[in-house]
Amino acid sequence: MARMVWYEFRSNLKSLLIWTAILALLVVVALAKFEGYRNSPELVQVLETMPKALLDVFGMRAFNLTTLEGFFGVMAVYYYLMAAMAAAMWGANAIAKEEYNRTADFTLVLPLPRTRILTAKALASLLTSVVFVLLAWGISIVGARPYDPGPDFYPFLRLIIAGMFFIALISWALGVALACLGKRPRQAASLAVVAVLAAYILSTLQALDERLDSLKWFTPFKYFDAADLYHKGALDGVYVAITLGVTGVLLAASYAVYSRRDIAL
Repeated sequence: MARMVWYEFRSNLKSLLIWTAILALLVVVALAKFEGYRNSPELVQVLETMPKALLDVFGMRAFNLTTLEGFFGVMAVYYYLMAAMAAAMWGANAIAKEEYNRTADFTLVLPLPRTRILTAKALASLLTSVVFVLLAWGISIVGARPYDPGPDFYPFLRLIIAGMFFIALISWALGVALACLGKRPRQAASLAVVAVLAAYILSTLQALDERLDSLKWFTPFKYFDAADLYHKGALDGVYVAITLGVTGVLLAASYAVYSRRDIAL
């Protein structure tokens, strides 16, 4: 099974490098903008003239944009979105590609039960997601060093990366589940990305109107909101438990269905 995990992981390397390059470009561009805010505090005053609802959506009122941790706090949602979409696609494609590529017959003749095949493929896509999160951490540290990070920056960055991991985890499980439960494998990755974007839209709607506060329970983007992480200095144990619980349910459903479903050869 270890060979299968390694083989599947290597097949994800190209997309992993592409996602990493996009994230690195995001960090470079964002830090260039941060240089402008740090040297010109009056730009922050210009932002204050914008509609408060719009600023709340991007978390700009929760942070001081002239500080490095404040700027990364605003960037956190982009980290979360990229990790969620990438993990959902890797999870879905790991299972579905055998069917839409018509190579499932080769995989299923291996002397391994379906559960072990599913485990190997799922682990490979999870490993890809974890490596992406770690690369994001490393890129952030390297990118921030020239700007003399304060003592609060690195602990806050760790919290953002932890939130990024948990959002990637639940998105990965969703992608695996959609590929196992769905009857149209070609659409599994697309549906997973749509679900991620829907969760993000719910988080923005909740930020726009306090009366929609109950929506936060339906979107992991609010579980690890950067402003909450910054002010609390820790992850919320309830949200972590919900994330792990939902991930467990999605995986249990995946194993239950995949072991007996008709697979297109």
